[in-house]
Amino acid sequence: MTESAPLNTQNIEAGDHEAYMRLALSLATKSPPKPTNYRVGAVVVDAATNAILATGYTLELPGNTHAEQCCFEKLAKKYAVAANHLSEALPDGVLLYTTVEPCSERLSGNLPCVDRILAIGKRIKTVYVGVQEPEKFVSQNSGKQKLKEAGIEFVHVGGLEKEILEVATAGHEKGS
Repeated sequence: MTESAPLNTQNIEAGDHEAYMRLALSLATKSPPKPTNYRVGAVVVDAATNAILATGYTLELPGNTHAEQCCFEKLAKKYAVAANHLSEALPDGVLLYTTVEPCSERLSGNLPCVDRILAIGKRIKTVYVGVQEPEKFVSQNSGKQKLKEAGIEFVHVGGLEKEILEVATAGHEKGS
């Protein structure tokens, strides 16, 4: 995976989860390598139309922003609603692709991504994940469990784990 991989948002067929995960991975490469966060990419798709509603990556927007948070902030701006009112604006059956499992705790004190997903409610029907969150910063991420308890499907998209972890941990000290 090269750092300058172009984003090809055209011609991804509905249900091609690997292609959407590759798109999310290409977004993650845009995030600056830092020892204090994972480089994550995310894509929000309307399942009914296969339209990409938003994309995001770690630190894309000002502040200590995560990829999913960037997607939701862009959607809030697009639909002219507060982020906590996205459930009123988004279509039913939204899919979220994210290279790393959504966080269930933020050491910075910001709202965890899984709580942002839950605030949107049943509009997000499935979260597709490339890898579970490594336990470097927060141990025992409970995001998967919280999503399943809320009736949101959690699906692992396999095959890209090595690439995702290489990108996610760029900037981290090796062996730590």
